Amino acid sequence: MPRARVARGAFPPSARLEVMAMATRTPTASHCPATRWSLDDLVTALQQRRLAPMSRSRIWRLLDEADRKPPRRVSWLHSHAPDLEAKAQAICPLSLNALRFFAHDRMVMCTEAKTGRQMLQRQYPTPPMVPGKPAKRAPESLRHGVRALIAACVVATGQGVWHVGETRTSADCAAPLAHVVPQLPAMRRDDWVVENLQTHGSLEVCRRVAQWCAVPSVAKDLRRGVQRRAFLSDPSHRHVVHFPPKHGSWLTHGELWCSVLARRFLTRGDFDAAHTFDTRLAAYLEVSNTHHAHPYRWTSTGQPFVRATPLSHTRRQQRQGRAWVSSRPQRFDRALSPPRPYKRAAA
Repeated sequence: MPRARVARGAFPPSARLEVMAMATRTPTASHCPATRWSLDDLVTALQQRRLAPMSRSRIWRLLDEADRKPPRRVSWLHSHAPDLEAKAQAICPLSLNALRFFAHDRMVMCTEAKTGRQMLQRQYPTPPMVPGKPAKRAPESLRHGVRALIAACVVATGQGVWHVGETRTSADCAAPLAHVVPQLPAMRRDDWVVENLQTHGSLEVCRRVAQWCAVPSVAKDLRRGVQRRAFLSDPSHRHVVHFPPKHGSWLTHGELWCSVLARRFLTRGDFDAAHTFDTRLAAYLEVSNTHHAHPYRWTSTGQPFVRATPLSHTRRQQRQGRAWVSSRPQRFDRALSPPRPYKRAAA
């Protein structure tokens, strides 16, 4: 029996809002055993609620008009540390003014670690690419151990100074500092933005900083982590260490520097031995510092983000001619796009 044709405007706004609300919630809220929505699951859930029957294409058009994609998920993480805003406003100006600080004998550096990097060798050689087809890599690989790369990126120049080891202990985190500092030019002050780890606030790091700054370090006064971090963050020292808040590693340039390293060297690497990895890594970093290093453009000022762009002002809606010229939100914009729970709006 053929299906009855339904007019385009036959569904009332309440039925459309029910579809959008159901697609926004999790499937378990509608007694669906799946972990993510599909068009067939939405059709079945609507039939169980005894609502007006909708086809798969109609539900797809409703979701497309509202710019909603229930099957897609992306990773998202927000730091809820109480001192997030204060630390962000203290660290971001270092990146914004790194070039000006460098001209006044003050250097800003960001440290980052790539730990547990496996040195893999493809079991079968990769054949070269041919016209119309990309190069093909064999999935089987041979392991030749792991390496831990701890690097320091100079924000004003984009150059990196590195140290390669096998572990990342407190002693391993202090060793790169001893390797990096002699290679740096003599500056009036050095600002270090490090990761929020206990190893970066260890007693070994405090001893190194005290030796370079010519200040006394009493072990009994540096027993607790809070005391060691306060000693390292003392602004009267020549070397000042800045610790970002929890889940605030995006505040450092080290993430940008290591992402370039991973894309250009680590992801498609093929190393037959540990010494081959060390040699090729040193060669790559030398070429990168000589020919490709440049200061990254940093735009974040540390101010908190505000709510997302309204649906009526998105580029996708503007391309399809559905942009709303008024400040009033569209049909489902206010119901499905509530403001984000941030403390205050940006200035």
